[in-house]
Amino acid sequence: MGNCERFSQADVLILTHVPYCSPGHLETVLCREGVSFREVRVDLGELAQVDLCQPKAVAIMGGPMSVNDPLPWLADEVEAIRFWIAQGTPLIGHCLGGQLIARALGATVQRMPHTEIGWQKVTRHDEGEDSPWLAHLGEEFVVYQWHSDTFAIPHGAVPLMGSAHCANQAFAYGEHVLALQGHPEMTEALVRRWTTSWAELIDPSQPSQQSIERQLMGLSEKVAALHHVAEGFYQRWLTLALAPKSLT
Repeated sequence: MGNCERFSQADVLILTHVPYCSPGHLETVLCREGVSFREVRVDLGELAQVDLCQPKAVAIMGGPMSVNDPLPWLADEVEAIRFWIAQGTPLIGHCLGGQLIARALGATVQRMPHTEIGWQKVTRHDEGEDSPWLAHLGEEFVVYQWHSDTFAIPHGAVPLMGSAHCANQAFAYGEHVLALQGHPEMTEALVRRWTTSWAELIDPSQPSQQSIERQLMGLSEKVAALHHVAEGFYQRWLTLALAPKSLT
């Protein structure tokens, strides 16, 4: 848990599901901004120890499991997300985290005909043209991807962007919720770890997947550009967390 200057202790909650899908660059941003956070391993049952009324903002990270897997803790996590949505708690979901938000809002999550892996160009949807979540971005930008499932857009949500291989890359729900299919949190170390540990899952003969060589080429520059994408998301999420609550 980091030190805190503007929040009371551990008002930012980060839900993780495996050790190798860490907060990555999100942790760097929180430390730089002087925001304390608590990381909770949902798969280990640690969510049961959390007071759901306490967090001012929640981030939900990725994982190799599917939302559709029969894991009891996934159902508990979905219920917690529904509670936070109803409370107006700022939420940001990364990959599995975005799919969990979609499920909490009643949308389907299903297997894609292919896996999307690597640095993929995404394009803004017309519906998200005026979204404050995208105010720092142009019409096209690149996000790191590693997923085999995709979410449908929930009723009442605004689709924000898509890629050539996955039409639904992000949606906003109300003012406080952002669900992402990709991984803006990636660091150089995470990219190297994933491409080393899971090399056998990569099939560069598929148009939706990049070879390890392509993924690592110019890695520092790619990660720096990704951090620009990520920080716009994270800064808005934190701004919402810091906003005074309405008394009405």
